[in-house]
Amino acid sequence: MQQVDFIQGRTRMFGIIGDPIAQVRSPEMITWEFQRRGVDAVLVPLHVPAADFDGVMPALMRLANFGGFVLTIPFKARALVFADRLGLQAQVLGGINLLVRRSDGAWSGDMLDGMGCVAAFEERQIAIEGQSLMMLGLGGAGGAIACAMAARSPGRMRLHDLSAQRCAFIKSCIERISPATVVDIGPPTVDGIDILINATPVGMLSDARLPLVVQSLPQALVVFDAAVIPEQTPLLALAERSGCAVVRGREIMLGQTPRLVDGFLDPD
Repeated sequence: MQQVDFIQGRTRMFGIIGDPIAQVRSPEMITWEFQRRGVDAVLVPLHVPAADFDGVMPALMRLANFGGFVLTIPFKARALVFADRLGLQAQVLGGINLLVRRSDGAWSGDMLDGMGCVAAFEERQIAIEGQSLMMLGLGGAGGAIACAMAARSPGRMRLHDLSAQRCAFIKSCIERISPATVVDIGPPTVDGIDILINATPVGMLSDARLPLVVQSLPQALVVFDAAVIPEQTPLLALAERSGCAVVRGREIMLGQTPRLVDGFLDPD
């Protein structure tokens, strides 16, 4: 009988929930990390339509062999109500990307997106301290990235999001984390910017748009796009044509994957 050796009846199950879900790389990367550690577990993609999320989540959480979830677009804030306990990042940012069942049956939530981004920059030896950053998109991932970057003491951070309320909230978070960082809110720009960070869904999957209106980018600019699929987003393609250094969304997952697995395996 033909069979695979990475899943069986006693395999521990975890899921990543989003709408859409086709763009995620977590299933293969986190499952690989489980296998690398010798853990009998897999992470599966779960496409939950946004309109059904509040009804589907309680049912999924009752599955006895599901130990936890990664949350992605657009559920990071909506999932807060399902957590009995929240980590510090989740409390500050008002969103989670990790929801895990504890040994006492309670569910803990936290936000780890920003840590993965900082790890990607540090792996590439790209300086953040003293630099001028342009942040595009301050939703669940974007807000977490902004706060994690702030902890590395940039000189200036310019924020842009469609929600003025979200901009004001993240600005207040950054000012608490790094009082010396100058924070302003305004339209996207690359003038005087050292690092451009796109955490919007613009350019994801088959979206051919750019998240800002430019024909080229300054060669000295470092450009990061949080999208994982496609790996070469329209923004990153423009950045490479302009001679910029680029950091890809997959690199966040490489930095974040061990931390997510640690959270799954040691939820207490």
